[in-house]
Amino acid sequence: MKPLFERVAVIGLGLLGGSVAAAVRRHAVATRVAGASRSNDAREFALRRHWVDETGSAAEAASGADLIVLATPVFAMADVLRELAPALRSGAIVTDVGSVKAQLAETLPGLLPAGVCYVGSHPMAGSHERGIAYARADLFEGSPCVVSNSGPPEAQQRVCAFWQALGARVVMRDPAAHDDQVAWTSHTPHVLAFGFAAALAHAPEGSGDLTGGGFRDFTRIAESDPELWSDILTANRKALGAPLAAVGEALRELGRAIEANDSESVERWISGARDALALAMRSAPHARSMDEGHASNPNHQSLAEAGPAVGGRERNQT
Repeated sequence: MKPLFERVAVIGLGLLGGSVAAAVRRHAVATRVAGASRSNDAREFALRRHWVDETGSAAEAASGADLIVLATPVFAMADVLRELAPALRSGAIVTDVGSVKAQLAETLPGLLPAGVCYVGSHPMAGSHERGIAYARADLFEGSPCVVSNSGPPEAQQRVCAFWQALGARVVMRDPAAHDDQVAWTSHTPHVLAFGFAAALAHAPEGSGDLTGGGFRDFTRIAESDPELWSDILTANRKALGAPLAAVGEALRELGRAIEANDSESVERWISGARDALALAMRSAPHARSMDEGHASNPNHQSLAEAGPAVGGRERNQT
């Protein structure tokens, strides 16, 4: 089968960028793969694994590429794109792996030369670990990947096909709708885990001896990269206001019932929480999917509606 792209450039060889390069190689999505990273160790690692054919500066990697994947932190993407834009050929497509989409949709297209377009992406895959040493060719398999419904339709279709070829399940979203939804499903859970982890400074001595699976499940994401997540949370600060306020009020309500020794109210609260979770997950193809709620979301566009599909600082993106 003919590769989808002749040359794919991956700019940023951290966990996600390295996994993109590895998956492109495994699935023969491109004839040639180029990588760029400020880390010499990351470049050498990618070359040793044969995930990339060559490495260089961002501009060198992007030169002649028909797909450029920005895998740097969100706040670094504009500067990186300014650096490599003069090297882009007409007809090239730029996408990314950023966890926030509206800001990029407003900024990045204006930095591109004529004949080059931007279609945003957000693969909902990752780890609390960081660096290319944790990259995997199968990282995206079975995971949802949001593709923004902006940019030329043909470019959207090619970006969808790219991520599908890497094993992801593509979900189309308006950039602003994406940010509102991930504020609830990804960013707020991280905030809660960080907050709980910070509060553990006040836990009684010896509490760490009494942790089980529930504790480990809840706190795992609190081990995520602080620099990365400070970028993500501040970039999506407007969308985070509503879920943080709602969670705060829910916890206050539960706290009042517990303090009043009202076990019936506590039970009703927990039952209502379970019902709300089941309702939110009801339309998901599998549990905890990013595809929930699309039937009633006016900003959602299915892949079929989109048309036939033809895919700075070094840190992880989730």
